[in-house]
Amino acid sequence: MTGTTLDDYTDRYARRVRGMTASEIRALFAVASRPEVVSLAGGAPYIAALPLDAVGEMLGRLGSEHGVTTLQYGIGQGTLELRERICEVMSLSGIDAACGASPEDVVVTVGGQQALDLVARLFLDPGDVVLAEGPTYVGALGVFQAAQAQVAHVPMDDEGLIPEALETAIADLARAGRRVKFLYTIPTYQNPTGVTLSEERRERVLDICERAGLLVVEDDPYGQLGFEGEAPAPLRARRRDGVFYLSTFSKTFAPGLRVGWILAPHAVRDKLVIASEAQILCPSGYAQAAVTAYLSTMPWREQLKVYREVYRERRDAMLEALSDLMPEGTSWTTPAGGLFVWASLPDGLDSKAMMPRAIAARVAYVPGTGFYANGTGTDAMRLNFSFPPPERIREGVRRLAGVMEQELAMRRVFGAVGGATGRRSQPGSDVPGPDLA
Repeated sequence: MTGTTLDDYTDRYARRVRGMTASEIRALFAVASRPEVVSLAGGAPYIAALPLDAVGEMLGRLGSEHGVTTLQYGIGQGTLELRERICEVMSLSGIDAACGASPEDVVVTVGGQQALDLVARLFLDPGDVVLAEGPTYVGALGVFQAAQAQVAHVPMDDEGLIPEALETAIADLARAGRRVKFLYTIPTYQNPTGVTLSEERRERVLDICERAGLLVVEDDPYGQLGFEGEAPAPLRARRRDGVFYLSTFSKTFAPGLRVGWILAPHAVRDKLVIASEAQILCPSGYAQAAVTAYLSTMPWREQLKVYREVYRERRDAMLEALSDLMPEGTSWTTPAGGLFVWASLPDGLDSKAMMPRAIAARVAYVPGTGFYANGTGTDAMRLNFSFPPPERIREGVRRLAGVMEQELAMRRVFGAVGGATGRRSQPGSDVPGPDLA
């Protein structure tokens, strides 16, 4: 072996590979999956809530009775049968034929992640800017990084993205001569904060983007997992032009099947299909057939109600445990749906520096830094409540609170520990914007 680095291919990589880093969440999985560790880190749905016997029988029939078609190649856009079922699912949220939703404009994808990647491939050139909530979904940050785009974070509060901050960010970037392509937003039960963009702000955000000529990429994996009444109508239910709607069956059925979709403006549909065919040729016929059969033959609307009740119970268990056990100076969001709580730490604590001590105490979370493109977020963490049962959630919070108490005690004795910046990164904080990274 003659190389001078650990990677002998360094000088052969494409420029877009430079700066690629592993997801902080993925890096945690190997540790967090240990049975002795209470993992509040992931975002896995509680698959055991499904009627697994019935689902197993359904999947078996797809192979034994319909294998000639389900195990064959398909078309790049996805089967018409599934695209029709997807339109039925979207209609529950108000995205229906009246607002221009059609199976012809749906493109089936390999989960929501491929949907994001396709939009990035079509619209982002190196050096372009994407506006996104701060914090935002870590998987989106990876896609934009791979496209060699930069992310400008727009601050949030307890009502979601702040419209005035969005206007300021657009104006500041325009003055700097930067090219902003689109706003990426998760307006409903946001990942990682759990916050929902208010009804009034939805119209304002759309108006701002329309005036600025910005596309809107609406990511909505959690919109049907509300605990407290109906969520506000999606952005796509309000405007059809310039709004891309992305969603997935990973949170409402089965993430292992990797089936998602894009509802795109009609003019863009063909380009999305061409880009998808270049990537994957066609989505899995078997996975599409599985989702189609589930939506056609099983009580999936009732299953949504089951998920809502399970997650409501677990959210309540987490909120109660946080209230009972967390040290003074800790605050957190109160999500009305979805899978996550965003917790802000007492002054001086660093969620990333604290992680090894939390793992030693057999509890895992995701440091807030994973949800920012610019390295901020050390004063916050994301906590997941969808997967552990209520008693494990409480135990995990108890262990985490103990670690934080120890950190605070060390700080009182020895002064600041770790690299906490003191900058508040939770919704409701005064975060200057935009942060370009």
